[in-house]
Amino acid sequence: MATAVLLKQQGNNAFKEGDYKHAEILYTRAITKDPSNTHLYTNRALARIKLHSYHPCIDDCLLALELKADNMKAYHRMAQAQLGLRHPNEALSSALTAYEFCLRDADPSLGIVAALVLEAKKLKWEAREKERLRKRCPLMLELEEALGRAGRKEVEEVRGRIDSGEISALDGEEEVEELERETLGKVEELRSVFAVADPANAKRREVPDYMIDNITFGFMHDPVVTKRGQSYERATIEQHLKTSPTDPLTREPLTVADLRPNYGLKKACEEFLEENGWAVDW
Repeated sequence: MATAVLLKQQGNNAFKEGDYKHAEILYTRAITKDPSNTHLYTNRALARIKLHSYHPCIDDCLLALELKADNMKAYHRMAQAQLGLRHPNEALSSALTAYEFCLRDADPSLGIVAALVLEAKKLKWEAREKERLRKRCPLMLELEEALGRAGRKEVEEVRGRIDSGEISALDGEEEVEELERETLGKVEELRSVFAVADPANAKRREVPDYMIDNITFGFMHDPVVTKRGQSYERATIEQHLKTSPTDPLTREPLTVADLRPNYGLKKACEEFLEENGWAVDW
């Protein structure tokens, strides 16, 4: 009879091969044998993310958190699922919690989790932008949402073919990614047309990633740069260094004396803010 350890390994192998459904089944069998193993729940959660089974994924994460309240992977997976469900507020909260655990434990996943926080924050901002555009440029938003619905329908059809076994999971995911790129391209083209026709109302408001602090994920006003070329907001990196003398992203030794003002980035941020006062709310 297969043990939980063996079933987990078999599940890992199936996951690596792109057979996420079989991996989910194997992790489930492992859980029945060892229901107190938090790794089994977070592994199954990841398989369910790949299967776009977001609600069951969140259930797994909650079960893992009942067993271990500071489980970084559970919060990380839950944030991914919440993003998949287009719930930016919940996703941001989960991702920030995972980020705090990464900082505390010097976890090597910090960079990946930081990117997830930024993605959640962008989605939250995007929701606010949609509401603004709904009032100022309803036709553009209506067309944009129609393109989104058409794209999602095509993606659902591909996933149906995956579920039926008509195509493999790996081939299907490649097709889904291509469809999503095409939809995004159409939306960007639509936005460009409206931005030219009605720049006062239709121009998209976005903050460049390089102007965002990687600790607070807020807009930078007084950036400093490390010897490795990583920039942070002065106040937040100095506060971080009081408790941990390391670069929060690279984990290399870092002191306040190693920081230098990033005059070029500061000027760029000031110029951007002059033209885009709304960025203070980012």
